[in-house]
Amino acid sequence: EQLHDGGKPHKSLECGKSFSQSNTLIQHERIHTGERPCEHSECRERFHTSSNLLRHQQLQKEERSFCCPDCGKGFKHNSSLITHRRIHTGERPYQCGECGKSFIQRSNLINHQRIH
Repeated sequence: EQLHDGGKPHKSLECGKSFSQSNTLIQHERIHTGERPCEHSECRERFHTSSNLLRHQQLQKEERSFCCPDCGKGFKHNSSLITHRRIHTGERPYQCGECGKSFIQRSNLINHQRIH
């Protein structure tokens, strides 16, 4: 069900985010419940959506062995995966001592500190 007027009648009871299609809400709710029904038959890693599983499978073919369990994105280096996962966790470990603004990557903090 989708409204033609651009409305979003399907609302998450957990966070309040709204969606125009019910299947998109169902996929979104898996973030809150932790449900990961899509399993990769070779490595047994599980994903929220079939599209994330497909992305994971394609990346494994490209020899990106460090894979994000949240979205399926793959990386050649574990350090890149660690940095990427901060997008999902909200972790910002690099904080400016002058203004308190925090960053995911150290290089972004260094660039920021140049403006002070």
